[in-house]
Amino acid sequence: MSKQTYKVCFCFSRRFRHTVSVAPDEIKTVFDNYSERGLMTVDLLHRFLIDVQKQDQATREEAQAIVNASSSLLHRKGLSLDAFFRYLFGVNNSPLASHEVNQDMDAPLSHYFIFTGHNSYLTGNQLSSDCSEVPIIEALKKGVRVIELDLWPNSDEDDIDVLHGMTLTSPVKLIRCLNAIREHAFDVSDYPVVVTLEDHLTPKLQAKVAEMITEVFGEMLFTPPSGECLKEFPSPAALKKRIIISTKPPKEYKKPKDEDDDGSNDKNDLNGDHDDEDDDDYDDEDTKKNEPPQYKNMIAIQAGKPKGGMVECLKVDPDKVRRLSLSEEQLEKASEKYAKQIVRFTQRNMLRIYPKGTRITSSNYNPLVGWSHGAQMVAFNMQGQGKSLWVMQGMFRANGGCGYIKKPDILLKPDAIFDPEAPLPVKTTLRVTIYMGEGWYYDFPHTHFDRYSPPDFYTKVGIAGVPADKVMKKTKTLEDNWIPSWDEVFEFPLTVPELALLRIEVHEYDMSEKDDFGGQTCMPISELRQGIRAVSLRNEDGVKCRSVKLLVRLEFV
Repeated sequence: MSKQTYKVCFCFSRRFRHTVSVAPDEIKTVFDNYSERGLMTVDLLHRFLIDVQKQDQATREEAQAIVNASSSLLHRKGLSLDAFFRYLFGVNNSPLASHEVNQDMDAPLSHYFIFTGHNSYLTGNQLSSDCSEVPIIEALKKGVRVIELDLWPNSDEDDIDVLHGMTLTSPVKLIRCLNAIREHAFDVSDYPVVVTLEDHLTPKLQAKVAEMITEVFGEMLFTPPSGECLKEFPSPAALKKRIIISTKPPKEYKKPKDEDDDGSNDKNDLNGDHDDEDDDDYDDEDTKKNEPPQYKNMIAIQAGKPKGGMVECLKVDPDKVRRLSLSEEQLEKASEKYAKQIVRFTQRNMLRIYPKGTRITSSNYNPLVGWSHGAQMVAFNMQGQGKSLWVMQGMFRANGGCGYIKKPDILLKPDAIFDPEAPLPVKTTLRVTIYMGEGWYYDFPHTHFDRYSPPDFYTKVGIAGVPADKVMKKTKTLEDNWIPSWDEVFEFPLTVPELALLRIEVHEYDMSEKDDFGGQTCMPISELRQGIRAVSLRNEDGVKCRSVKLLVRLEFV
């Protein structure tokens, strides 16, 4: 036990005891139930793993390995209370079931949620930030599998720039972006990278793009036979280490001054999708005028919005598959009337959702709206921050962080189309016990939260999911304590656990200002391990903190 001193009014000091982390009473009770004379033997630890941790396949050898790793050479017959407590807070006691790919990867691409970026080249806001290949590299290193590039002619109209059109963003050369994708596409995942192109190019420059892409990606580039539309998407497993191009088929070039002719005159649309396929009706005849065949032939996932209203957009063609893009606002409006049709469309085809045009600061939206309607590509500004991005990052921690998550069966049944708007019965209830937390003392300056005393922490815990499941609750605030021990229990009834995520945030109460942020995490319910687990918290950018953890118990009741 040590003491901390805080200065008050320059001439006075307040002293607080800083205690070391010790097992709370509830953990001591569990230890007592599975120990004899102060020792949890290998056999009793094995029983604990099965009874409390719900690890039905746990072996005695696994229990022995835990004892060996947690004890000195002279004490390998079992765990003391202190060793048991250290094991519970250890790195191998994560609540996530697996760090490896654990889902079927042989279904068509349309059967997966895909980690998708929006305006992937922007370093900051949507209006005036720099364009660079660096954010593309950072996104790929986080597991993002869909990269978006906006292609424009350079000032001499003899080369291609990547930039956010009609804004003050500075351009980056296309070749730098392509090289970055080639070099880093498979740094963290072998599953395919989709490059979506929003092009504003002449046929001559489209041909140059095709030449550059073919040369840079070489054998990595996946192209359909003879430029034909795919009848069904290949699987992620079949496309390992491949790069896929998705864009509209080429058509007669329109200069930017003519954009109002295609209905793209929304002055508030600053997200760069104002000329994407969502606002650009196509007809097969359009693609026959001045089209560069090499450009058309490299498009594996054809994008486009058929002429007509939403009913036409959502028609399913048994002979070909395609990609449709809708803004977050368009999806919300369409879902009011066509929810089941959207889900049916996404069983074979791709649906991409992108942020509305007024999100100038690169903020994001609720991804569950897209996911609950089967949208595979819910495009996010990865350079932003905030709770929506935490949910996105949390979802894609599933399946080993490979960037592809198999959609739940409820979204794939052709004979029983899921209705996201319909009320449903409770399937299961998640009980969460928040025991305690530690690590802030080591990760933050000692006056970071409060200049005059140790921090006053509280935890918020809840569910991100369909509207019926969405909720947040909070613990009491514990004053002046670097190692808070809350011991509070919360229960969350879940109607669609397949689409639910557990959200946890820690804040430090501030009477006079906004409460300080103390860490967060978000985890898919479908991958949670039951039992007493150590939950590592992350900073606002989603990066794991070095020391900050919570000890919790997770139970499905």
